[in-house]
Amino acid sequence: MVAHTRAFLKRHEKKLWWLHSVYALGLGTSVVLFANKGFDHARFLAISLGAVWLLLILFFRLFGEGKNQLSTEGAPAKTKLGFFAVTYVLKNLYQGMLFFLLPYYWKSSTYGTRNFPLVLVLGACALLSTLDVVFDRFLMRFRIAASVFYGVTLFACLNLVFPALFPETRSLVSLLVASFTSVVAFFTIHVRAKALNRPWFFSLLAAASVAGSGAAYAGRRFLPPVPMYLAHGAVGPAVLDDGRLSMEAGTLHTSVVKQVFAVTDVVIPGGKGDALVHIWRHDGEVAHRSTEATARVPGPDGQVRLRSTLDARDLGGKLAGSWSVDVETEDGQLVGRTAFQVIE
Repeated sequence: MVAHTRAFLKRHEKKLWWLHSVYALGLGTSVVLFANKGFDHARFLAISLGAVWLLLILFFRLFGEGKNQLSTEGAPAKTKLGFFAVTYVLKNLYQGMLFFLLPYYWKSSTYGTRNFPLVLVLGACALLSTLDVVFDRFLMRFRIAASVFYGVTLFACLNLVFPALFPETRSLVSLLVASFTSVVAFFTIHVRAKALNRPWFFSLLAAASVAGSGAAYAGRRFLPPVPMYLAHGAVGPAVLDDGRLSMEAGTLHTSVVKQVFAVTDVVIPGGKGDALVHIWRHDGEVAHRSTEATARVPGPDGQVRLRSTLDARDLGGKLAGSWSVDVETEDGQLVGRTAFQVIE
């Protein structure tokens, strides 16, 4: 019986691994649903991040990399068991982190803008973490690939973890902390213990960390300010006494446009760490800017409501075209966009 079972497992090994990948994908979906239940759970990602970092260092010390890696090919049974045990734990940790991130980055990013591709990258990473054969045979075969994968996950997680641990943190601060920490973690996965006694190592590490933070600052407009997101945004020709729009319009005619009002509600689960601005754009060009100091009005609990006005007389009659009202942080990260058209 045992011999038949072993033969069956050996014969269908790859099919069983792919079947397990389908199960892992289903498990990841349940994590997405769990993530929507509360932002406070994000702080526990820090535990998973630390565990993965330690396991990656241990993994490449024990099993090597590239052609010298001791995995399933001709290795003793004990080595195989250890290899699959470590990669199994790593996959589960990655799945928990990446699928937890997805709903937050999905809500914080804006489709069709430059901060949306990061969601696709994280989605691809989450899918990759469920593919056992690909994860074991390719990703964990090379230290550079494994460390890049971890660096991306670490960076994305810390942008969410930091405001969960330290509420009301400015998004730019979270971004810089995440980038600095990711560079340090990347280096530690590659460095040998003896390098810690070399003065040049710390100089190189400091230079790389500062460069990483500088790159993150320069590319901040490509990154959504998680966990903030635009819950609702609209424009209309008039407002009610309570501050809401009397009518929400997607298309307006120039003959009826005297003033256009924009009202946006931004959810701030990580606390109020950023000042927000309304930026009105006409055919992609900035036409008007309104700061939170003048635009903020009372709104729902846990949200920031901004209301700003565009006066047609200030534009000299140049109204027709594509318009958008962007909600951005004071550092230029896009929170959300409300688009509308003005026709003649």
